[in-house]
Amino acid sequence: MQNEPAEITLAMMRESLYAAVVSDALDGLGYRHQSPRVPLPAWTRKGLLVGRCKTTLWADMYHDDPRPYELELQAVDACRPDDVLIAAAGGSVHSALWGELLSTAASARGCIGAIVDGAIRDVVPMSRMGFAVYARATSVYDSLNRQRVIDLDVPVEIDGVVFHPGDLVFADDDGVVVVPQVVENEAIRRAWNKVHSENLVRDAIRGGMLATEAFRQFGVL
Repeated sequence: MQNEPAEITLAMMRESLYAAVVSDALDGLGYRHQSPRVPLPAWTRKGLLVGRCKTTLWADMYHDDPRPYELELQAVDACRPDDVLIAAAGGSVHSALWGELLSTAASARGCIGAIVDGAIRDVVPMSRMGFAVYARATSVYDSLNRQRVIDLDVPVEIDGVVFHPGDLVFADDDGVVVVPQVVENEAIRRAWNKVHSENLVRDAIRGGMLATEAFRQFGVL
């Protein structure tokens, strides 16, 4: 396609793509369950979040932790530029497992956001930071002696969707979409081309073309 560049960078994805069009591209490749159906709304910065998965697996606990915060701090300290911290906690709201200090530490390492299948806190200061956080809920409770990371840099699931370390992840007001690395290049190419085809359709309809004719001509809806 004329508008398709030789390489589509993360910066270009952030400028032109969005979660739904990436999901459409994955549908076309046979990957039809790459977005958790449970709501994970944006609690802080609005707009599109695009980065690479840095995965953590969490568990509830009901005893004093002999090594408090150990693995979650290791995960944060190991973050790299353009990472998105994935916190898979099975939807538990037993405590807030992410907040301002972890966001500050992760951001200092280049992490650009967090997707939390659980609860968070410190929404106002995280919003002031501009750190993007998507989560199920909020909670006043600290995770100390309530939840902890039990593994990191492993495949994790949110609502049956698998997030592998290094997978490309998109999040915006429509939802969260993860792109398996095995189809990443083709999925992003298809999403890019669909966005530019949608622009042609939009202009045609605004110019008076019927939606039926626009779909017949461009094959995009």
